[in-house]
Amino acid sequence: MDKLKKIIDRIKPLNKDLIKKTQHWLNSLTKPRGSLGRMEEIARQIVVIKQGINLTLSRKVIFTLAADHGIVSEEVSAYPQEVTYQMVENFLRGGAAINVLARAIRARLIIADLGIVKPRPPHSNLINKRIGPGTKNMLRGPAMTREQAMESIRAGIDLVESELKKEGIDIMGTGEMGIGNTTASSAITALVTSSAVEQVTGRGTGINNLQLKRKIALIRKIIQLNQPDSRDPVDILSKVGGFEIGGLVGCILTGAAYSIPVVLDGFISTAAALISSQIAPQTKDYLIASHCSAEKGHRIALKYLGLKPLLNLNMRLGEGTGAALGINLADLSLRLLQEMATFDKAGVSTRRDL
Repeated sequence: MDKLKKIIDRIKPLNKDLIKKTQHWLNSLTKPRGSLGRMEEIARQIVVIKQGINLTLSRKVIFTLAADHGIVSEEVSAYPQEVTYQMVENFLRGGAAINVLARAIRARLIIADLGIVKPRPPHSNLINKRIGPGTKNMLRGPAMTREQAMESIRAGIDLVESELKKEGIDIMGTGEMGIGNTTASSAITALVTSSAVEQVTGRGTGINNLQLKRKIALIRKIIQLNQPDSRDPVDILSKVGGFEIGGLVGCILTGAAYSIPVVLDGFISTAAALISSQIAPQTKDYLIASHCSAEKGHRIALKYLGLKPLLNLNMRLGEGTGAALGINLADLSLRLLQEMATFDKAGVSTRRDL
């Protein structure tokens, strides 16, 4: 059986009866009903996804996938393409923001090369899942072939299944590194959500007003030239996506298939979630939006998916940094559900209905 089809077939509807049972338990805890706000919502979602209240989220994993984009030759980024390679080196040395946050929340950080232009010598902490030396320039034709798009998705599936076999996963986060990938994500978001390009295109790494106008015009041309089929998510990915985005699609689908809460990072991760939800709509129920990025298209993508971000910190770094914060909140939410005393156990009077 095809690997992707096998994963899709595993994604099941959630047991919504557990929502009421979990809420009843939350209401029995020593607090006014609903007083922990979104924390209660997160706890409910995790219980429903993992099918039980007596859970732990000790095995936390963040997948940070890296790849380059040919469109960078059109100067859509404030940073040169070699920064992708350089930042992966930084990840491997433990000096990036995601390293700091992953260590702080005790998460395993999985770094994978899906297609950096410059091949890196083997490293014990870098997983080689290279599809090619970066995507093609989308202004000259499709970013990749359909088979490469499928290969990138399968690479993401392999990454998650491999970690499940090694040490297991209780909750996972998505992250990425790839100069130029906000251009790809803006194109994906425009196509999936039927939004105007200017509504979903932001400044990425910090381009100026003139560069932003040029970026918007380029994305319009890219869509016009490649004519992606908005009803075919793999066609969208192959024509305007990126290898790391395809890898994240595979990660997200596999998380849902194995009943793992998937905490999304920012705009690029959410663009991958848009593709995932087009492939398997039930995937949406397994997603937690960690934050709302400063990238303008992120709000539109989150709204389309029906997700409410947990945080709004004006972040736009990527790497999985927002996902790390979201995983921490998820862990704390579940601890509140499990460790707080009930009114009966604590000997505290319950509320009076006036």
